Amino acid sequence: MGRIVVLALGGNALTHHGQAGAYEELAANADGMARSISSLMLAGWEVVLVHGNGPQVGNLAIQQEEGSDAVPEQPLFSLGAMTQGQLGSLFALALRKVLGSRAPEIVPLVTHSEVDSADPAFADPTKPIGPFFTAEEAQAFAAERGWAVKEDAGRGWRRVVPSPEPVRILEAEPIRMLLDAGVVVIAAGGGGIPVVAAPGGYRGVEAVIDKDYAAERLATALGAEALVLVTSVEAVLLDYGTPKQRAMLEMSVEDAEAHLAEGQFPEGSMGPKVRAGIRFLRHGGEVAVITTPALVYGSLEGTVSELEGRPGTRIVRVRPVTDPSGDTPGLPGPSAQRGA
Repeated sequence: MGRIVVLALGGNALTHHGQAGAYEELAANADGMARSISSLMLAGWEVVLVHGNGPQVGNLAIQQEEGSDAVPEQPLFSLGAMTQGQLGSLFALALRKVLGSRAPEIVPLVTHSEVDSADPAFADPTKPIGPFFTAEEAQAFAAERGWAVKEDAGRGWRRVVPSPEPVRILEAEPIRMLLDAGVVVIAAGGGGIPVVAAPGGYRGVEAVIDKDYAAERLATALGAEALVLVTSVEAVLLDYGTPKQRAMLEMSVEDAEAHLAEGQFPEGSMGPKVRAGIRFLRHGGEVAVITTPALVYGSLEGTVSELEGRPGTRIVRVRPVTDPSGDTPGLPGPSAQRGA
């Protein structure tokens, strides 16, 4: 088996802000993501793709409620399973389209994430799903449909649901077997279908799991070298929105933990990504990358060119070495850091 990278894409990467989420929009956005992912595959990485589903599962929930007079509504965890199939198919087709005859076998896998039934998240819904609304629209839906709603990072109001942390990915071993066979796996879509242990097996629960935390759990279980968390900004920013705002291109686990403790990374924004990267490295991973789709390959391999622009953020296990000017030079790719 080659080097394993678990790459997590947000659901907003497939439904951009201002888009309605039509199939044609989803497919076009998936094609763009596939070009970025294919560069890692062609470089010899064994790829596991994890995707979010917030906008898609939220839209599906609205469809369910609007059509409840004609067909029975399904529980939220079941909607998560539906979007795993929908988005897994989109990514698989997009990768085959981009790679053509070079495409390996690509398998979207329905995946379950075990959570703790006593997780405090069940009493405090925080995970946004679905489209953005004005404050007036959100309050009206809250009154009509019993939703919990919150303002989302200054972008508008959204429905929020419980987001317990994943304990383990139930299908981790079959995913490892597929990787051993040279298969590209699309797994833990939407963070995985949330389930809790029950007599005789497991049962689904009403929640949506953060896909960054699920990607970390899966990457750790697989012994992956790299965890890549794709977002809409090129790099993690310190002192965001102030005159001191600056990009962190590379930081150690200790530095990342210190910045997190200072409150630099809000929970509704960069916090889960930085925390997932820290956990991955603390459990034996080599490097965690946070960046945009266009800079995934260069940031992971340390080969960003002037044409591509600045690299994204790399979190590594040791403190980066700075030159006399205070700049942090790029480190070699993860294969060169095994002894770090």
